[in-house]
Amino acid sequence: MVKSMKNSNILVPIDFSELSFKALEAATAFAEAFDGAITPFHSYISLSDIGEPVSPSTGKFADTSEQLEKKLVEKLDKEASKRVDKAYLNHGMVRSGNPAEAIIDAARNFDLIVMTTHGRTGFTRLIMGSVAEKVIRFAPVPVVVVEEASQVKPIKKILLTTDFSDYSLKAVPFARSIASATGAHMDIIHVVSFEQFGSIPQIQAAIDTKKKQMQELVDDRFSDMRDQIGTDVLSTKKSIHEKITKFARKEAYNLIVMATIGRTGLEYLRLGSTASNVVRHVENAVFTVNPRRLKGAEEK
Repeated sequence: MVKSMKNSNILVPIDFSELSFKALEAATAFAEAFDGAITPFHSYISLSDIGEPVSPSTGKFADTSEQLEKKLVEKLDKEASKRVDKAYLNHGMVRSGNPAEAIIDAARNFDLIVMTTHGRTGFTRLIMGSVAEKVIRFAPVPVVVVEEASQVKPIKKILLTTDFSDYSLKAVPFARSIASATGAHMDIIHVVSFEQFGSIPQIQAAIDTKKKQMQELVDDRFSDMRDQIGTDVLSTKKSIHEKITKFARKEAYNLIVMATIGRTGLEYLRLGSTASNVVRHVENAVFTVNPRRLKGAEEK
């Protein structure tokens, strides 16, 4: 079962690029809504992180690992304090090693990760094998992915996507919790693809069926907050992710909530998956939930 997001411990990976600081600002929306705590995080591989090169006279590192980590924590705390109210801020955390692996490992003691899709390297977001992609794929907690143009705070409009599968419904408690805590309006959508059906009558029948399922979902999960909920069943001749992306852009949602595995049960980020393509192409912040990696996923 998904525990309440109240008092969430939020991990925010930072590489000291300006874009990565955007994640700190976005994280405050969740800290304020859930009386949570933000921990800025940095993983390092070399001393280039703080501009401490190998000494030319001795050929040795200018600092020990302990000294380096102390400097990095001080740097994290300084930057975070500029962007986060101290009431929601923990001291920075530093780990050595591969960034994605370090973040995933640290996340075991947290409830949420908020991060940007690319940072200091400036590479196009979510190039296959990037840090953000690996974290989304393997983290044991939800991951909020933030872009430079994302407007997360205040959270007033949420989009929840679903295909009504057990996997996709794992995202529902998180969306409900956020909407409840913030008072945000939430639209829930399902997209029917023309390529899944052979005729117009079949498509219309599918749309009618999905509308009934949508109503059942609202009755079952959102009966006490109907005034905050809007629903729609959309159809498209193009890919499902293109429809979601276009819809999200038009409505300027602060947050898109979606599971990374849906009806097919295929592992997230296989080429062409809906979730990965949405994350790649929207400027909205995306709250992703991996049903198979989620803490307590084995529980009913």
